Amino acid sequence: MIRLDNVVKRYGDTTAVDGVSFEVPTGEVCVLIGPSGCGKTTTLRMINRLIEPSGGTIEVDGRDIMSARPEELRRHIGYVIQSVGLFPHLTVADNIATVPRLLGWKDERIKPRIGELLELVGLDPDEYAGKYPRQLSGGEAQRIGVARALAADPPVLLMDEPFGAVDPLNRGHLQGEFARIQRELKKTVIFVTHDVDEAIRLADRIALMRDGRLQQYDTPEALLDHPANKFVHDFMGADRALKRLGRVLVGDAMRTDIEVARILDAGDIDRDACGDARFVYLVDGNGLLRGWVDCHDLDEGRSIDDAVTEIDWREASVAPDISLKDALSTMIGLGFRSIPVTESGTLVGSITLSSIEATMTSSDSHITQLSGETLSSEEPS
Repeated sequence: MIRLDNVVKRYGDTTAVDGVSFEVPTGEVCVLIGPSGCGKTTTLRMINRLIEPSGGTIEVDGRDIMSARPEELRRHIGYVIQSVGLFPHLTVADNIATVPRLLGWKDERIKPRIGELLELVGLDPDEYAGKYPRQLSGGEAQRIGVARALAADPPVLLMDEPFGAVDPLNRGHLQGEFARIQRELKKTVIFVTHDVDEAIRLADRIALMRDGRLQQYDTPEALLDHPANKFVHDFMGADRALKRLGRVLVGDAMRTDIEVARILDAGDIDRDACGDARFVYLVDGNGLLRGWVDCHDLDEGRSIDDAVTEIDWREASVAPDISLKDALSTMIGLGFRSIPVTESGTLVGSITLSSIEATMTSSDSHITQLSGETLSSEEPS
């Protein structure tokens, strides 16, 4: 648990952070967001005392941070920054081992931990442990930065725009990897970003700041549906119903009772699978998606080759752990009204435009009424 109580940071006559108070429950992700210069990074850095607070109290797991020496405090708080900050003269393995060695871990404990963490962030230990930072892509370096921050298994993780310098494609992949890791490890995380969509996708709670003051601290759904004032309303954007799709995983909305035809040993297909459906998905004997079958073509006597459309599941399906927003983007790009859901190529379900539309319209009616309401422009007291 992390608790901030009336935290202030002043630089001379300038107040960078003004009376900020909020609490992050154990195992949750809090995202700090707001315009440039709003105080979000300053707030983050006060938690591990890279910046000393001018007033108020900050507690980590019930302990006032001012009761510990800064270097001792930081060894128990993971820290990931946008520029990664890997030591260029050390291998990937030695970078990850930095904090465990400072804590006095033995080599027989460190080595398996390095392998475990590289696998956790999706990198092959045999391939990457001996590399140097200059040999890594930006996305790979960022993963190593996360692994290093997790090396000593800290209960708290601070992340300062960790994916901000990564290209959009890798950024989305890294967000997905972080979400997967967090579901597994349940760290208490404070994450700074300027990206509203990233905040909505990753946060359990969002702290929206402006001019050093906290405007609203709530769940992403609450900020989208019930903004506290006009600034929050405008900052979250007009496409709130669409942004909500970033909070729903494909696996939570997909159909699993789908019609499937199988390729038979003789090269024929299971024609009985068609039933009354016009199209059914086609899988091989291992359940791997191969394409789909136009049942009307079969009924009209056309050949299997004419009736079957083959696809590459890597390009024409989505995974169950991505958001409905990402799935919708893929569907629009492909021109599909429905799209198969696969896990490593195995067909597990299907998502349709109608199911996505139902998700968008199932939220509070308040979400569609906001544009006609007069919201307070005042900041919270």
